[in-house]
Amino acid sequence: MPGSSLWLLPPKSHPLNSILTTCIQKASSHFSSPHLFTPHITLTSSIPSSVHSPDPQNWLDSLPLFGDPPTSVEVNFTHLESQDAFFKKLYISILKEEGLIAIAKRTRRCVPGWEDEGEAERWAVEEWVPHLSLLYHNCPKISIEEIEKVKQMVMDAGVSFTWNDDLSGWTGGRVVLVPTDRPIEEWEPIAEREI
Repeated sequence: MPGSSLWLLPPKSHPLNSILTTCIQKASSHFSSPHLFTPHITLTSSIPSSVHSPDPQNWLDSLPLFGDPPTSVEVNFTHLESQDAFFKKLYISILKEEGLIAIAKRTRRCVPGWEDEGEAERWAVEEWVPHLSLLYHNCPKISIEEIEKVKQMVMDAGVSFTWNDDLSGWTGGRVVLVPTDRPIEEWEPIAEREI
């Protein structure tokens, strides 16, 4: 993946951090994938390192992530889904609500070529698909039967798909900057900001 990415993670103390990590480990093992990664929702990608250098933390802290008045960022899980794409082989679909769209639009504007507010908003509304990947793999799209097996495994781990349940998503969280132009096993945040 070219450049760096901005990811949304659960709050540090949220139990979903460890639960979702376990789900990724189990899904990777079940489908024989070598790829393990931090549970996240990609807000935007393709950020050249020159944009956030030499001080990634200062750059992240300076981003205008919220409008006036600020909009709450709510993450709500809906269902499991699979696509042919490597990074969307198996994922939890996320309800596309106002706060998520707003922060996706604002982060997209830091990508060269997307500075225009109207274009960034169009992208966030029409193109961006919020999701939390559980599996990166070169295998074919996952069958409905296998998705049901993984859904049970995910629910057994504690994830809920019932809204208003503490384990069906989170409020707020952390935005992290990750150099995703490196190999997947080196994807670690280089800056973090609580929201």
